[in-house]
Amino acid sequence: METIASFTVNHLTLLPGVYVSRKDSTGTDVVTTFDLRMTRPNFEPVMNTAEIHAIEHLGATFLRNHPQMGNRIIYFGPMGCRTGFYLIVAGDYESADIVPLLKEMFTYIKEYEGDIPGAAPEACGNYLDLNLPMAKYLADKYLSGVLEGITEERLVYQ
Repeated sequence: METIASFTVNHLTLLPGVYVSRKDSTGTDVVTTFDLRMTRPNFEPVMNTAEIHAIEHLGATFLRNHPQMGNRIIYFGPMGCRTGFYLIVAGDYESADIVPLLKEMFTYIKEYEGDIPGAAPEACGNYLDLNLPMAKYLADKYLSGVLEGITEERLVYQ
């Protein structure tokens, strides 16, 4: 079998950032998949499932309700390696195009107070595995350490 594109990215040099992972055509439309890398692979600890789960619930809720982009959001969810998230958006975008939306989303997460949306047994298959304080910490870390003042080396795979 042919190696898929994401396995050809050198994970030994990959920095936390926002990367276009792939672009796919669906007829005349383009769908852009973003790699939102929150931790440095094989260098720093991966995120635990509880905080990933909380970021997923809060991020998906924010994105799908966003007044300008909500109808373009196809998917937001964690990577199996637990170093980040995939965001799939209808449209032909570059990494820098999506940074303002991500700044809004991660600010929303870091400032979030209250019950996590969907954190109930009838709404989620693992509703007890959520960690809001750690999700807020990681959102702030990504926002201040990566998204604010993001540079080209964190926008394009090297």
